[in-house]
Amino acid sequence: MKTVTTEIRLARKSDAPIVAEVHDEAWRAAYRGLIPGAELEKLIAKRGPGWWDAAIRKGNRIALLGFGDEVAGYANYGRNRAKALSYEGEIYELYLRPKFIGIGLGRRLFESARKDLEAHGLDSLVIWALSDNDAAMRFYRSLGGKPIARSSETFGDRALDKTAFGWAS
Repeated sequence: MKTVTTEIRLARKSDAPIVAEVHDEAWRAAYRGLIPGAELEKLIAKRGPGWWDAAIRKGNRIALLGFGDEVAGYANYGRNRAKALSYEGEIYELYLRPKFIGIGLGRRLFESARKDLEAHGLDSLVIWALSDNDAAMRFYRSLGGKPIARSSETFGDRALDKTAFGWAS
């Protein structure tokens, strides 16, 4: 039997290319068919290694989940950006490469980000998901998230509903 180790750690400057790669793969899998194709490709192109390098250098909290010798996913998180919501922290993004979905790694990454937020005094948190992304909606509900707000965002010529899930302290 082979043992595979998992590790969650904060991203370093040298990780920017791999975060961009995971982002590209995860976004194509999550949003193909939801966000119009050309618009999706534009959004992905904006988040290349340079974007991630700048985010890491600015001190953004970006946790990487390693599975064996591969980066399986990442979470990007910090203070809640929606001042109308009475939640302190926010997980801006939580994505896994498609081949790592469904084996419990997303839950581990979520819990790690949540504990890090709590360690920085942010005891409640919010996450936004596209309402038509059934997998994300099920995932956040399975983690105990409660729908607390709705909004919409326009991608090209298509407006999509978003749902905010909240976890109180």
